[in-house]
Amino acid sequence: MDILLPYLNSIVLTAILLFCMLSAKESLIIGGTDTITVTIIWALSLLLNNPEALKNAQEELDVHVGKDRLVNESDTERLAYLQACVKEALRLYPAGPLSGFREFSADCTIGGYCVPAGTRLILNTHKIQRDPRVWPDPSEFKPERFLGSHKSVDVKGQHFELLPFGAGRRACPGTALGLQMSRLVLASLLQAFEISPPSNEPIDMTATAGLTSSPATPLQVLVKPRLPASVYE
Repeated sequence: MDILLPYLNSIVLTAILLFCMLSAKESLIIGGTDTITVTIIWALSLLLNNPEALKNAQEELDVHVGKDRLVNESDTERLAYLQACVKEALRLYPAGPLSGFREFSADCTIGGYCVPAGTRLILNTHKIQRDPRVWPDPSEFKPERFLGSHKSVDVKGQHFELLPFGAGRRACPGTALGLQMSRLVLASLLQAFEISPPSNEPIDMTATAGLTSSPATPLQVLVKPRLPASVYE
């Protein structure tokens, strides 16, 4: 979005340029609404099923932000454990479990299979990110892996074992926005409220099938303030 701002100072905006600017804005806002929402829901569900991780995330907020003000965007850079929680949620439950189409421009062989030119390929991101050859205990929620053995693994398309936003020239253009908003909203919820499930039953982690992977059962929680009343004013 920042790339488009200098054009707003131009005296003349051609119809094509204006159309491109509006289209880019709509793509980020519309395309990011559902994906950011489901990422936060999955992350919160995973934390509720793992109370120790939830406790660690809230304690980190108390140390680095405190309870006398609300967390802001710049604070999230110092919240290493919360960042790891978001990464782990994106690994286990990528908002888009399947990649976009890729078309082979030439014949090639992959894993012993001959793939002719013109073939369209879709990657199973969900499966890749749970590969036991890469991820120990692949189905377990372990944010600590991104603070230790997988500390250098990023989600921006440079490491092909973790591709929640895709990779290459056609990776998600809203990667930075999606990451920042997911971290900030999750941090805001965890700092401001004590959150618990409505019963002793584990949160249902069944996912729906579709372009966007959402929880099959809507998440229901109980909340109560954990900060002084003056902070919410």
